Amino acid sequence: MNEKSKTADRTGRGDATEGHAAPFDRDLLHRRRRRVAAHAAEHDFLLHRVAEDLADRLSLITRQFPVTANIGAHHGVLSRHLRQVPSIGLMIDVDPVAELLAACEGPCVLADEEAVPFDEASLDLVVSGLALHLVNDLPGVLVQVRRALKPDGLLLASLLGGSTLAELGGAWLAAEAEVTGGASPRVAPAIDLRDLGSLLQRAGFALPVVDSDVVQVAYSSPLALMRDIKAMGASNVLTSRRRVPTRRDVLARAVQIYEERHARTDGRVLATFEILTVTAWAPDPSQQKPLRPGSAAMRLADALGTRERLTGESDPE
Repeated sequence: MNEKSKTADRTGRGDATEGHAAPFDRDLLHRRRRRVAAHAAEHDFLLHRVAEDLADRLSLITRQFPVTANIGAHHGVLSRHLRQVPSIGLMIDVDPVAELLAACEGPCVLADEEAVPFDEASLDLVVSGLALHLVNDLPGVLVQVRRALKPDGLLLASLLGGSTLAELGGAWLAAEAEVTGGASPRVAPAIDLRDLGSLLQRAGFALPVVDSDVVQVAYSSPLALMRDIKAMGASNVLTSRRRVPTRRDVLARAVQIYEERHARTDGRVLATFEILTVTAWAPDPSQQKPLRPGSAAMRLADALGTRERLTGESDPE
C-alpha cells in the first residue's frame, strides 16, 4: 500500500447477490492483478483512452470539485490525467490491490470497489475507469456512491459494455462446441447501455446520461490479444468458469475460427471494446427539473411555423 497517505484499510464484498452465485471471482481477480502490477503500465492503452475522455468532459463543467475519489484506481492513470484539470482538488485513489496502489500518486485507500469507504455526503466527485463492470453488486455500489456524494455531486465513470470482446467469445464458443461438444463460460457478461441507465435511476441518481464508444483494436494474432488480456489481469474470472486447463486442440481451433472470421487483408485481427460512459448527479433541489406535461408556454406547431392538424385530417387542396 502507498504509505504516503494511508487513510484506511478496508476490504469487502457486495452482498446484494445473497442467495445467488456471484458472477465474478473477485479474489481471483485481485490475485491476477497483483501478479501483473509491475508491468501494468505496458498494457493500459484503454485506460489512457478513458482518462483522456473523462478529463475532456470534466474540463467542460464550470464548477469546482474540492474532494474527488477514484474508485478502482488501478495504477493511477486516470487520476494523473484528472489532476491536470483545474477544477479538481484533492484526488483520493481507491483500489483493492496494494501493488497497484503503490504506483499511484497522492492519497490512497486500500479498499474493494464493492465497499465504498467514504462517509455520507463527503465527496464532490466520484470517478471510475474500467473497474465497475467487474463488481458483483453494481446496483449496491451505485447506491453507495450516491450516498457518498454531496448533494449535486457528480459521478463520472466508464465501464466495458456488452460488445466487448464479442469476437473472442464467439470463437471460443464455436471451438468448444465443435471439438468437445459443449462450451464453458469464458467472456464476462456485460451490461448494456439501457440497463445501465435504469440502474442509475434505481440507485437514486438525477439526470443520468450514458453513451457508448465502440473501439476496434488490431492485433497481430488472436494469441497476441489473449496475451494482452492476461497482462491486464483481465482474463476469465467468472465463478462458473471450467476449472481445468484449456485443451490445446480447443485453443488451436479457437485461434483458427477467430482468424477466419475477423482477420483483415493485412493478416491482423480485430478486437472490439465497447466503453460505456456514465454522467449522473446526486439529487439536489437546485437541479433543473423537466416541465410538467401541458405546461409549455408555446405550441410546438407555432415554434415550427406549421399548421396543426387533427389525426386523420387531410392536407388542404
